Amino acid sequence: MNEKDKNLPDNSRRDFLKNTALAVAGFMIVPRHVLGGRGFVAPSDRLTIASIGVGGKGESDIANFFKSGKADIAYLCDVDEKRAAKTVGNFPKAKVYKDWRQMLDKESKNFDAVSVSTPDHNHAVAALGAMQLGKHVYVQKPLTHDLYEARVLTNAAKKYKVVTQMGNQGASNDGVRQMMEWYDDGIIGNVHTIYSWTNRPVWPQGIPWSTNKAEVPKTLDWDLWLGTAPQKDYVEKLVPFNWRGWWDYGTGALGDMGCHLLEAPFRVLDLQYVSDVQASVGTVYVDEFKQGYFPESVPPSSHVTMTFPKTNKTKGPVVVHWMDGGIQPERPEELGPNEMFGDGGNGTLFIGTKGKMMCSTYGANARLLPLSKNEQVKVKQKYARVPGQAEGHYAQWVEGCIAGYGKTQLSSPFEIAGPLTEALCMANLAIRGYDIRKPRTTGTGFTYPGRYVKLLWDNQNMKVTNFDDVNQFVRRKYRDGFGVGELV
Repeated sequence: MNEKDKNLPDNSRRDFLKNTALAVAGFMIVPRHVLGGRGFVAPSDRLTIASIGVGGKGESDIANFFKSGKADIAYLCDVDEKRAAKTVGNFPKAKVYKDWRQMLDKESKNFDAVSVSTPDHNHAVAALGAMQLGKHVYVQKPLTHDLYEARVLTNAAKKYKVVTQMGNQGASNDGVRQMMEWYDDGIIGNVHTIYSWTNRPVWPQGIPWSTNKAEVPKTLDWDLWLGTAPQKDYVEKLVPFNWRGWWDYGTGALGDMGCHLLEAPFRVLDLQYVSDVQASVGTVYVDEFKQGYFPESVPPSSHVTMTFPKTNKTKGPVVVHWMDGGIQPERPEELGPNEMFGDGGNGTLFIGTKGKMMCSTYGANARLLPLSKNEQVKVKQKYARVPGQAEGHYAQWVEGCIAGYGKTQLSSPFEIAGPLTEALCMANLAIRGYDIRKPRTTGTGFTYPGRYVKLLWDNQNMKVTNFDDVNQFVRRKYRDGFGVGELV
């Protein structure tokens, strides 16, 4: 195949190979492994990937795509040369960019798929930019920063007919499938209440923004790192990790761990969209009887209660409790005093009319309660397992992209990941609403109308109906130059 043919779109390239094969079939049929040796993978059976955000989690994502044996890492894009250095060294033949917009514009004919592992605030625009070019996408969790963005990406996956996967790798573990089988078999009856908890954040939250302007590292393009976020001066200890605790960039513990811990309830119960949500948060005191007020920062802990409407797998609404900052629900009475609850710092508990079950982070280590029940209960395997479980999450996407849209089943396609992310963003609406304040009519002090209330959600129109002030967080305004298509 000449260079021109290599640059054909995926479908055209496959047609080219198919037609060529038909033309020569009358002369000779030669097994593919003979042409290329055993282990040879034909070009049509390989995926060429461009990666946006290649340090940290991006580094491990890329390594796992390559580990599948069917992926070529052709383009690397990162705003931080230092952060990207290891991955760039591991793939010396890959072309390197700093600006993902330039990479998509100049190289789109030369790759099939894009992985996105930037800070949360830039997920949606980069992913949609790739999808609009017909590229398959793998996006780190949470899928998006805002609720509106999640809806857009969910719809875009269908519109552009691309293969999608969110980076909550636990969705490929056996645990969630085992729980689906237990539940479908009626082992714990009808689930009506769920608790999920985490010891995150493991970064600073509930703090004031630094007033000390610092010098931008020479290896970092600060403007590109900010991307969609408002223009601010660079401060130390924000990049590369602590951005998670700031609303302009991150989504707190819910964004970091919610996609791992609440994925199992979504799959087991076929949950979709939240109908109402309420929250309480940890308070920071800066002096005697003086509360700190840091609305730019995620609070240090929270307890959020979400109600989901009845599904085809439940007999009524389901109440889901989310707890972070080390807060945990009461231990179930079926669990022995020295038996581990979840995995200690994290876990999910399902409460049904006939029993309970729980799992650890990533939906792993699923077990019925009491634990002795696990030796007694046997159900027929109903759901296919993913080879390699969590590690196979990456290869599953690679193979799905090669097969094409709608040809294979993935663990976390946007049709599942989108509604899950929306629920997490809805929970964050309640948390952010806690800090909305208004001056008292007396001229002294403030009122906080978003506290101690239940937010009612109009899913079709994507707005809270009983507290309009919080709707500003459903869809934020992007900084000029960083909007894409439907997201502008």
